[in-house]
Amino acid sequence: MSIQDVCRQITPLDPALQMAARTHLGRLTKPLGSLGKLEELAAAYVTMTGEIKPTIPRGMVFTFAADHGVTAEGVSAYPREVTPQMVLNFLRGGAGVNVLARHAGVIVRVIDIGVDYDFKTTPGLIHRKIMNGTGNVMREPAMTREQAEQAVMVGIELAAEAVREGIGLIGTGEMGIGNTTPSAAITAVMTGRPVEEVTGHGTGIQESDRAHKVKVIQRALDLHRPKQTDPIGVLAKIGGLEIAGLAGLMLGAAASRVPVVLDGFIAGAAALIAVGIQPLCRDYLIAAHRSVEKGHRAILSHLGLTPLFDLDFRLGEGTGACLGMDLVSAAVKVYTEMATFEEAGVANKL
Repeated sequence: MSIQDVCRQITPLDPALQMAARTHLGRLTKPLGSLGKLEELAAAYVTMTGEIKPTIPRGMVFTFAADHGVTAEGVSAYPREVTPQMVLNFLRGGAGVNVLARHAGVIVRVIDIGVDYDFKTTPGLIHRKIMNGTGNVMREPAMTREQAEQAVMVGIELAAEAVREGIGLIGTGEMGIGNTTPSAAITAVMTGRPVEEVTGHGTGIQESDRAHKVKVIQRALDLHRPKQTDPIGVLAKIGGLEIAGLAGLMLGAAASRVPVVLDGFIAGAAALIAVGIQPLCRDYLIAAHRSVEKGHRAILSHLGLTPLFDLDFRLGEGTGACLGMDLVSAAVKVYTEMATFEEAGVANKL
């Protein structure tokens, strides 16, 4: 199966399903619309899945890990050695994503798609390495087009495997020191916004370092000249392996009508690529939160997505996605477990 085959499987949403969901929500024992965005979320879930009588979905968050050659340009506050160290932390269950996943009752899957480290046969790690980190985009392409396509296919295949396991809700996560740099570059290309406008402080660099980061990204764009109309080419020239994997995950989930809960800025950059490849994918995405990273606002605006919450997150890993998945489950419970006025014997008119 190819990326194009998967894209052809993604279908438009049926407005009749949304109408049926809203009708049901209007019959529940509460003032009309009184649960606000939770009701909108429930209706969206029903429309995406096509399940008029949904069950509480089993959730899984995928945390893709990869390294970035551009860290050689001093764009991050942390060395790239932190990437494999954090992967091992994920596998031990000690990271933020693990804690919030346990809280939300979702499973964490950790994927080595491009870490510059030999994990050998580390238990619990999904080994799908394409290469040992990307090239330094200020001097060379991040990867070949073939490698970009392979990374997207990794995400597509993992989504298909999750669906076969009975997963009904997918969350996005990532780990890769330096990955806000390719994410900002992708955001600039795919939204048409200036680099300065979409480049933030990442792991907490100083303003002078951010200005340097902007220059690095602009030089990379001037060198490679990626085109918005060629999302795979954008990945190959200036992207990241974990970003490509996440884009594939979104496409694969949408092909099976499984909603995807987006984490923050890096997941948003991946969503720009996925929607660039297949615009219908956008209808299966749920934005968990608004990241502190300034480029994330541009992404949400471009995709027309309204985040569920804003808690000043900027960690990544899938932390925001876990909380978003918890809210999706709450919305489905409201939809399925609240009594209707008729069932409860409550008058709904004066």
